[in-house]
Amino acid sequence: MALFGRKKRTVGLDVGSGLIKLVVVDHSTGEPELAKVAITPVLADAIVEGEVMDPGIVADAIRGLFATGGVKQKGVVTAVGGRDVIVKKIQMDRMKESDARDVIRWEAEQHVPFDMENVALDFQILDPDTEGLQMNVLLVAAKRELVENKLSLLTDAGLAAEIIDVDAFALHNAFEANYPDEISQMVGLLNIGHEVTNIGILEAGVPILTRDLAIGTRRFREDLQRERGLSAEDAEKLLQAPERSPALDPYVDSRGEEMAVGIERAAAFLQTASPSGPAMAKIYMSGGGSRIPGLGEVLADRLRIPVERANPIKNLKVRDGVFDTLAMDEVVPLLMLPIGLALRAA
Repeated sequence: MALFGRKKRTVGLDVGSGLIKLVVVDHSTGEPELAKVAITPVLADAIVEGEVMDPGIVADAIRGLFATGGVKQKGVVTAVGGRDVIVKKIQMDRMKESDARDVIRWEAEQHVPFDMENVALDFQILDPDTEGLQMNVLLVAAKRELVENKLSLLTDAGLAAEIIDVDAFALHNAFEANYPDEISQMVGLLNIGHEVTNIGILEAGVPILTRDLAIGTRRFREDLQRERGLSAEDAEKLLQAPERSPALDPYVDSRGEEMAVGIERAAAFLQTASPSGPAMAKIYMSGGGSRIPGLGEVLADRLRIPVERANPIKNLKVRDGVFDTLAMDEVVPLLMLPIGLALRAA
């Protein structure tokens, strides 16, 4: 979306399984400025693994979030993700973009394991100015039902979608804005949410592979409740504590191992497809799970590469007062995805 002649403020809306996050970025000065942040919890099991089980409850929560956040703008940028979204780098015969648009559905049939009659497709040519018989194309396919359900939810909440993005692209967008010097390397983005962990791998600034793992902060909390007899509140305190706890370490080790295996499998898939490609230089964590004490160290030891928590406001101007009523250390790790959405207008 172009900046001039259109809205100067962009609302990024991230509807997660545990929390709904709302971010407003003001583009009016040419330099994006974080103008507002609001967060609200979602009732348990209203959203399961990204699927909205009770649209009425979720729509009410979104309306309430806009009201308490004082956001009147109805157009939002939101995203879809999960197993019903495929992001894949493919090769096809070199041609003009207009010609590629005519044949992309046929090309997608070779790579997308969905019924093509029920798929929304988009693509981008990654090397339009190079020569050769083949060109690299980033293919994105989402089940049409997934997109339609997200649009229906927004309608129920009295909103409209300006852009329907993909989770992996929004994370990449926020990362590129805040870590421009790292974008030339192959890096991993690990967004650890309530129920699902998103793995994204970027090469030369392009998302080339995405994977979802059914591991999130909820799994850690349930481990502690089941095996340590802790209440949900006490388990959450351990997970968000500033220091590691011996009571938590076994679960960080075991769940961290699961995450590391998922990352290794994704990297191995890329290595098989491109044996001469670069190795992953670093992993950046985001999401509520990135605050779990010791998890970054476990992943770094297991994968033998540096792991650090990403800061979605590292290079972003922040308006005075945005975090006055929020615990900044707790909230900022949650904002990688919604900030990436709200930066889209830039």
